[in-house]
Amino acid sequence: MISFSISLVALLLGYLIYGKLVERVFGIEPERRTPAYTKTDGVDYQPMPQWKVFLIQFLNIAGTGPIFGAIMGIQFGPAAYLWIVLGCIFIGGFHDYMSGMISLRKDGLSLPEVLGDELGTGVRYLMRLLSMLLLVLVGTVFVVTPADLLAEMTSNVQFSIFGLQFGLTPLLWFFIILIYYMLATMLPISTLIGRLYPLFGVSLLLMALLACYGIFALDGSVPELTDGLAGHHPKGLPIFPMLCITIACGAVSGFHGTQSPIMSRCLEDERQGRAVFYGAMITEGVVALIWAAAAIKFAGSYEHLAELGTPAVVVHMVCDTWFGRVGAILAVLGVVAAPITSGDTAFRSARLIVADMLHLSQKHFGKRFLIAIPMFAIAVGLRFLDFNVLWRYFAWTNQTLAMATLWAVTIWMARRQKCFWMGLLPALFMTAVSSTYILVAPEGFELPYAPSLVAGLVVTVLSGVAFAVWKINYQPHKNEKL
Repeated sequence: MISFSISLVALLLGYLIYGKLVERVFGIEPERRTPAYTKTDGVDYQPMPQWKVFLIQFLNIAGTGPIFGAIMGIQFGPAAYLWIVLGCIFIGGFHDYMSGMISLRKDGLSLPEVLGDELGTGVRYLMRLLSMLLLVLVGTVFVVTPADLLAEMTSNVQFSIFGLQFGLTPLLWFFIILIYYMLATMLPISTLIGRLYPLFGVSLLLMALLACYGIFALDGSVPELTDGLAGHHPKGLPIFPMLCITIACGAVSGFHGTQSPIMSRCLEDERQGRAVFYGAMITEGVVALIWAAAAIKFAGSYEHLAELGTPAVVVHMVCDTWFGRVGAILAVLGVVAAPITSGDTAFRSARLIVADMLHLSQKHFGKRFLIAIPMFAIAVGLRFLDFNVLWRYFAWTNQTLAMATLWAVTIWMARRQKCFWMGLLPALFMTAVSSTYILVAPEGFELPYAPSLVAGLVVTVLSGVAFAVWKINYQPHKNEKL
């Protein structure tokens, strides 16, 4: 338990020490009026108390990501602890805080527009496409997955309409959840999200706390860093870069950058940013760490964990076995409610991206409806496709978006003569992760590991050289707004 305990303490210290340093380097201005007040529209721009914004942000970025990813990631061995802790503190927390606060300074601007401002018009168009692809895919899959689970749980339920018998099929649940998504996407943020998310956020945290109790109180053991950092994956997958892709939420995730602008439009004060953005990422890391340890303790071995089934099955087994009826209820919230709450904000974020791209005010319902309906029509069409191939690309797309965001943050800091090294080193690391992964992965080019590693290193070095050349030659334009 020593490595697990030290990791928990390290995450807390990371928030208190490095999070404060990141905040100081950014340079908050407490007296500066936030977009929640300067652009209040009663829909997306609404001031909210810090506790509520934190819980919404936490659930936005978490969902099942830090649970499922951690359960799959611990199969690589205790190296998962290091990735969660170091990734959260120095990459994920920094990524989420800076992307959220830069968006705040740009009046709640969506991520592709923020990236375009720093990296150029070409990147702006590419990130619009990449972000929309990522968000619609996330939103659609997070309809399909809980719909299938709910159908399985209610397979014996029958009801009658006009004498005809109906069952709660996956397709019916799909449209029920989709209707909720449509409402959550188009209604003011305080109507559904502001009321439901705090409740679900507390439930997700409670489930993690119970799992943490099980780790310390029940029989069994968890991996220790003293066991060594050699890979333990049953399929023999290499730790780098596979672990860094497998555990995204819980360490660093590009999806978070698409969610932060939703909350940057609701902050009452810039001082809230560290708790809301950096703090939510650290909290997600704690959840990931707990579930990584709980899963391996419950299974007893890496091999048995791989044999138990999908992460959703593992969550249900852990909660049901360790905590009985209460655990079963929390498991339902974890594997059903949590993905739904990530899916609806994915669609909401996609609406905001389109609105920012087309410069459309979202104050009037008709304009929100005009943007949202085509997205849901696409989701309905995608429902009938096989996601097995598409979803395998999601993880790489997600981390590539994180890489692009870190480069944009680094440029933003360099232009303002801030300590850009805090962004440059994570940007270089994630460049190595993304470039190596797409070369070696089964869903990528499937090249041999050693040449892929060398090629990834070359791409990383060239990226660093390109930044150095830009930094040396950079001269601010007269009309450039810093």
